[in-house]
Amino acid sequence: MSQPALIDEPENAIDIKPVRTADERKTFIRVTNDIYKDDPHFVAPLEFELSPRIDPDKNPLLKSARHQLWVAFKDGKPVGRISALINPDHLARHQDGTGHFGFYESIDDPAVATLIFGAAETWLREQGMKHIAGPYSFSVNEECGMLVKGFDAPPYIMMPHGRPYYQSQIEALGYAKAQDMHALRYIPRRQFIPERRQKFIEKIVNKPHIEVRNMRPGGLEDDLRIIIDIFNDAWSDNWGFIPFTEDHAKHMASELRPIIRRDYIVICSINDEPMAFGLVLPNINEVIAGFGGKLLPFNWVQFLWKLKVSGIKSSRMPLMGVRKSIQGKPTGAAFAYKIIDMVNSTNIDRGVTEAELSWILEDNEAMLSMLLDMGGEIYKTNRIYKKAL
Repeated sequence: MSQPALIDEPENAIDIKPVRTADERKTFIRVTNDIYKDDPHFVAPLEFELSPRIDPDKNPLLKSARHQLWVAFKDGKPVGRISALINPDHLARHQDGTGHFGFYESIDDPAVATLIFGAAETWLREQGMKHIAGPYSFSVNEECGMLVKGFDAPPYIMMPHGRPYYQSQIEALGYAKAQDMHALRYIPRRQFIPERRQKFIEKIVNKPHIEVRNMRPGGLEDDLRIIIDIFNDAWSDNWGFIPFTEDHAKHMASELRPIIRRDYIVICSINDEPMAFGLVLPNINEVIAGFGGKLLPFNWVQFLWKLKVSGIKSSRMPLMGVRKSIQGKPTGAAFAYKIIDMVNSTNIDRGVTEAELSWILEDNEAMLSMLLDMGGEIYKTNRIYKKAL
């Protein structure tokens, strides 16, 4: 494989190297240390969580997807990074010859950005791809999008952060907007649904053939399979959709088990057939903000105390879905409102003072209208970019 040429400036040499070993993956993770050292809103992800995500022996997606990571160096110091990945599930569904970039970080230097993107573009072109899109780290079902609005607030769990200059860097290289996704902030409060609409909801859900429940005791894996089955139906017509797989369900269960709560999963059924769901996560970024990515040797005590005892004061709803057969119908609307109502009550009972609903596609007007009507506020926007190779 050909590599982008070294930019040879003796006093300012820039080079880029592929990541292949565990130590190189550690360098890849820690590139952010200097880039965000003056950003009070950056939250370094826990290294023990990110490390297996970029390890092909531990992440099921990487076992089937061609991929490569790079780190850029300036005068021997890591100053940027990027990933390139060819997702077979994306190609099978969309057949658009598009490969993805992700995990992009860089110092404020156009030469570094040019070299980093050049590496990903060259690699994808040599793999036969016709377009590049991203950031996806690694998938649309994971952390995705480049932050273009909302730099004045820290990211919630599994949401990206970024530097304001990233937008100009990528657009200067010929990338154009493909899609925007919004994050909405709302303040939990009692009776946030108008009384007339609340009566409509209760009239529909309080019927013998309808069940609305939280996660069953010990039922995380089973309920995640239900959630993924509904999600794969509910979201199948959405922009950029890629279905979750059984491997993803198992991987998700292992990642969520330490932090998930029974009352943060809601499933609605009709005649015992699951038809809608909502999933909420405690915003652990609130706790780990000062950890610098390290849980050991002492941060784990504070983490467990916050998670299990004193409580986390913010939460995020990353997933909600209603089967297509009842979308646009009174029952589907009632389920969506009921799920949010139950989650809202749970948040209040747990002392949550702020929550995020994310992400919502910019063209999902029905969902945006409902959430705005319930008091949500669009406060962050993440953008997917695309470019022909």
